[in-house]
Amino acid sequence: MTEETPAPEDVPPVPPVPPDVLPDVSEGGRGIGGRGGGLVRRLGAPAGALAAVLAAFAFVGLVDPNEPGHYPACPLLRLTGVYCPGCGGLRSAYAIAHGEPFTALGANALAVFGYLGFAVVWLRWFVVCVRGRPAVGVAAPVVPLRAAHGWVICAVVLGFTVIRNLPFGSFLTP
Repeated sequence: MTEETPAPEDVPPVPPVPPDVLPDVSEGGRGIGGRGGGLVRRLGAPAGALAAVLAAFAFVGLVDPNEPGHYPACPLLRLTGVYCPGCGGLRSAYAIAHGEPFTALGANALAVFGYLGFAVVWLRWFVVCVRGRPAVGVAAPVVPLRAAHGWVICAVVLGFTVIRNLPFGSFLTP
């Protein structure tokens, strides 16, 4: 049982839709298909990310990583005696949660710069969402990254790891 499809000349043309009939999505209107573009909807993802980060910092701020037994030891440090780039990161987060930035830098300077980097990217993401511009992955990323940026980040992390494990880099150890 097959149906015959009409020939192209038998199909009536679709009339154009007048602009005044299309829904307004410029100022947070509901858009086509009921999908909202309002401020609350646009701020959902940045607010969720910030809430997760603040919850993690609150947990680390309440459960002291300086006390033995609260967190597992770094397996690389335990097995080899080599500090990984994350060693001291929890102590650094604990110090940040308690408002001690210099103690945090002493615990893991790379983590502190990571926290600052997250804050900058999050703030830019938040501003983009408030202004109603496309969010990440829709049209343009909040922070455009190229392959070279990834290589630079990897080089910095590797350099930090190597230097903190050499005798002259002991100031970077937790």
